Formats: sequence, structure tokens, C-alpha cells
Amino acid sequence: MESKTTTGQSKVQNLNISFLLDLSDRIDPKKNFDIYQRDLQYIKSVEKAFINHIKKKKVLLLNDQMQVFFDPIPKMPGIDKLSQQLKVNFDKSVNRMNILDVEKNFSEIPSKIYQNAIKSGHYVGSDIWKFFKNNVENYCIKEKHRNILVILTDGYMYHKKSIFLNGGKSSYITPAFIKTKKLTSANYLATIKKNGLGFIPFEYNLKDLEIIVLGINPSEQNPYEEDVIKQYWSDWFKAMKVKKFELQTTGLPSDVEIVINNFIKEKP
Repeated sequence: MESKTTTGQSKVQNLNISFLLDLSDRIDPKKNFDIYQRDLQYIKSVEKAFINHIKKKKVLLLNDQMQVFFDPIPKMPGIDKLSQQLKVNFDKSVNRMNILDVEKNFSEIPSKIYQNAIKSGHYVGSDIWKFFKNNVENYCIKEKHRNILVILTDGYMYHKKSIFLNGGKSSYITPAFIKTKKLTSANYLATIKKNGLGFIPFEYNLKDLEIIVLGINPSEQNPYEEDVIKQYWSDWFKAMKVKKFELQTTGLPSDVEIVINNFIKEKP
């Protein structure tokens, strides 16, 4: 687990929380028995932290939102309607029923989306790199808000439509790629620096965005796989000047909930 925090910033009271869900075959129960169930619990933990934040604010001060994104969009009937139901916006007109609706939707709809992908056996994959390239600034950052992006993924990055190389930098990382680059020993960091390895960054200044990555699930064949994955993500976020970030390996939902709560409650 790693984090990067800037200091000296006043706490922003308005939350803008975005989810980016990786619906690749990592959620296939045949491949990873309970990963999708853990994802659902992580999502619920974030939603609970958001609702707790809402309940503590004076109604007249409410200006908070939460939404869920995919890239690419799942090939599922009614996905647009379901996505709309996961767009939450609280202002001074909020009432108890609004809160109950959010709790119900975030308990039921993500499960429907995951189960549809699993049942169909058609995993659209996840193009996280392209989401950052095209959408992260427009979708996930709102003025006068504390902007938090929650990414649920195993830490690997790959999509067949986003395979790019620029010197030592790439738009992807897979177990085979890590092995090819000889990042399988204790000197992995020296190899990364020597060859300029890492994700291709974008010339963005994401100083108003905080990111928490949940569910990193490295292959057990390489004892340094987790370290390499986290180094790639960490260097990428630093290059784009992300305000604060945390990289969390998959764990029991009850344990990860503590990490989520601390991240969301913590001053940026």
C-alpha cells in the first residue's frame, strides 16, 4: 500500500466521487473465485462513506455527487438507464427517501452489471489508459469539490484497442510483459529506471484529483509482481501530478473498508 499526499490544503466539504470499473475477465469466478463479490463490497463501502458524509452535513450546504464509469461501456440491455441510476447528486432539496434510493441502487445495480457480464461470458475488458487519455479531466474533476476517483482493477492494464509503445513506456502491463522486461527479481526498480519503463503518461496536471485503486491482485508466480505493478501506477500518477493516491491490494472487504473510510475522511 502506497500513498502520496500533499499538505497545507484546506479540506473541501463537497465530495465528487467517481468509480471506474474494470469488467475484464478478472471478474470471472472460474478465474478468480470471489473477486467480483469483493468488488461489490468495496463499492458498497465507498457508498456508505459517501452517505455518512452526507448525513453529517447541514442540508443547506449539500453539494455532493457520485457516479460510475466504464470504458468501454458494457454490452448490456438497459446499461444507460442503470448508469443513470448510479449518478447521485445531493443538494439542499435532499430528503430521507433520496438516501434510501442511493443505498438501494448501490446494493442492487452493480451486482446486476457484474452478473450480466459473468453470465454472458462476454467480458468487454477495461481500457483504463484510454479513459485517462480522453475522459478523466472532463468526467472526474469538478470545481469547488474534493474529487476522488475509485478504480477497481487487478492492477494489470491492457485493452486490445490501446496497445502503444513510446520508448520504454507502454499503455499496458501484463504478467507476460513483466516477464519479458525481466522485472522478476529484487533489482526490478533499477531495471525500470535504466530502461525508462512505465505507463505512457499524459501532460495533465491532476492536482485536483485524488485516486484510490482497489483490488490489485498480482500473479503469485513472481514474488516482485505486486511491487512492479505498484511502481508503474505510482510513477504514472506522479507524472500526471495526481494530488493524492493509494494503491490497495485485494483483501477482505472488512479490512479494505477501513482503508476506504480513512481515505475518504482524511484531509486532502
